[in-house]
Amino acid sequence: MAAPKGFSAQELHSPVFKQCDVSYVPIFLGGVMKACGNTPPIQIKNKDKWINIERLRWARQFNVPMTEEMPEGFPPSTLGIQRVLCALVLMAPDKILETLSALYQAFWVDRKAIQKPAHLLPVLERVLGEKMAKEVMERSNSAEAKKLLSANSEKALEEGAFGLPWFVATNADGKKECFWGFDHIGQVVAHLGLERPKPGSANEGGWRSML
Repeated sequence: MAAPKGFSAQELHSPVFKQCDVSYVPIFLGGVMKACGNTPPIQIKNKDKWINIERLRWARQFNVPMTEEMPEGFPPSTLGIQRVLCALVLMAPDKILETLSALYQAFWVDRKAIQKPAHLLPVLERVLGEKMAKEVMERSNSAEAKKLLSANSEKALEEGAFGLPWFVATNADGKKECFWGFDHIGQVVAHLGLERPKPGSANEGGWRSML
């Protein structure tokens, strides 16, 4: 949630991937980065400014709505949010995509501090309804949800992850490869043997810059 290119990676919704089975797996980014000794970009001189330029550039090329200013409290701790998503995986996995979209919209467009329960709950309620949203929030504190998040994060580390977005893609021949970064999504398309966007298609300019 704290990775701006994770928002842009929702381009996986695009018709380019319509024949693929896409799964979204919640992991704890802070834990993964700490485990592999990866310094947060915002703590690196010059890169802290560059990532802001880069996120807006990619967002414009793919027509992804994105606030010009960084969200309130950036970078936030996303541990609580990822536990909520794990609870949702356990309770209503079919709601993950819609919930992710709503959370990204709230954080990266509306600049809401969704790391705070008071801001997180209303977003969940709009997607899940008041009753289920509260149940998901409660279950996010369960041992089961915490265990799932830990397992997901450990698996991501084992597969080589050091940041987000992290793609694990298996093609029609059964060959699995991993890719990091929204700017490498063109390589995901090539690996999967998918048809590239045709001239005149939506976001053609963005895709051309990758492919």
